[in-house]
Amino acid sequence: MEITFVGAAREVTGSCHLLHVGGRTVALDCGLFQGQRAAAREKNTTLPLPIEQLDAIVLSHAHIDHSGRLPFLAARGFARTIWATAATRDLCVPMLADSAHIQEKDVEFLQRHGRPVDPPLYTMADAARATSLISGVPYGEWFNVRPGVRASYVDAGHILGSASVLVDCMEDGRKRRVVFSGDIGRPGLPIIRDPVPPTGAHVVIMESTYGDRDHEPLANSREELARVVKETAKRGGKVLIPAFAVGRTQELLYDLRTLQLAGRLPPIPVFIDSPLATDITAIFKQHPEIFDSAEAMIASAENFLSFPGINFTRSVEESKALNALRTPAIIIAASGMAESGRILHHLANGASDERNTILIVGFQAEHTLGRRIAERRPTIRVLGEEIPLRARVEALHGYSAHADRGGLRDWLRAVRAGSPELEQVYLVHGEPPAQDALAAQLASDGFHVSCPAPRTQVPV
Repeated sequence: MEITFVGAAREVTGSCHLLHVGGRTVALDCGLFQGQRAAAREKNTTLPLPIEQLDAIVLSHAHIDHSGRLPFLAARGFARTIWATAATRDLCVPMLADSAHIQEKDVEFLQRHGRPVDPPLYTMADAARATSLISGVPYGEWFNVRPGVRASYVDAGHILGSASVLVDCMEDGRKRRVVFSGDIGRPGLPIIRDPVPPTGAHVVIMESTYGDRDHEPLANSREELARVVKETAKRGGKVLIPAFAVGRTQELLYDLRTLQLAGRLPPIPVFIDSPLATDITAIFKQHPEIFDSAEAMIASAENFLSFPGINFTRSVEESKALNALRTPAIIIAASGMAESGRILHHLANGASDERNTILIVGFQAEHTLGRRIAERRPTIRVLGEEIPLRARVEALHGYSAHADRGGLRDWLRAVRAGSPELEQVYLVHGEPPAQDALAAQLASDGFHVSCPAPRTQVPV
């Protein structure tokens, strides 16, 4: 029994870890690498292993950096089962189709402007082929992945349907349990339930995105959101928010509705300028059974996904019309790291206007446009053009759906409390400074921990 760390090893994107048991291989996640176009292309077109040697895939959740290469595999003949929670399965249908659509449109745009460009990694037909392979299972139910490998999901508290995975491996009469954390959420997030620490682990593969910092309290972010909106509206500007279509967009709607009910916001419109976010919000409405019923707004049945002043813009014409808007507004558009999607057009039109605010509400990976904006570069390159960055840039770090270093340590301690035979922790899904800092903290807590490089193979 062995693990090979293929993606999200000493970096954040491209989550993929291979579990080898009894001559079979199961992938934990198969995510898209994001970042500089050429480097990301090279990584994304390199298969984790020959298709015929991959026996199954177990997804932790639907974010593209965890699921986004599934259509690439399907296009090359992968036709075996992909396991996920029911909500993750439902989310993957529009998210993978949108990923394919963005790639196709990006190629068309670059070709129209005479620039050399590679073909898209995959098409919308490939995305449909991949999602047809996904089998949804409930939390807490064991399922047989392959002979010698069974798995079960517990709530990771990160996004709708997100899970930590317990994988029981049997080889030559020897049984071992590998726990894959997926992305660990924060206790107290609105809408979704708190993370559940798995038990019985021998080996833990654990994310470390924010392993070197603590988040601001959630309540602070709501207060700061109110401040940013009021100040921007007073200047006559727009609040432009690059946000993931799943999770972050709905959390922002929850807080905007809370502030609206409290009379804390000026009466300005909110535009969700993303067909994907519109579809995702509809899926949220289909899964109230996994909402956190302890949240006040959910318990009181206040509608936080559809309220006065909110507008869902689906068509290209509606989106373009927002660029001509001369009154204050809040525009939330994908993608979360500003690497693609409609947010690019809003940045191209609004980043040079000092009345506007670009609001960063999540982690921005290295080499992404979102990172360059967060670093407040004097100019940014958007859709092939150099744009002066005159808009105010604000960052609300409390909106992260990832546990911070304190949350990660608490989660792992809870895992250890229910895992008397825990031997080893491998940190993944983190940049080196965050991983190294967290590894030192965990070592001081008495854990055996390491940070594997890409393609490292270790025994289970």
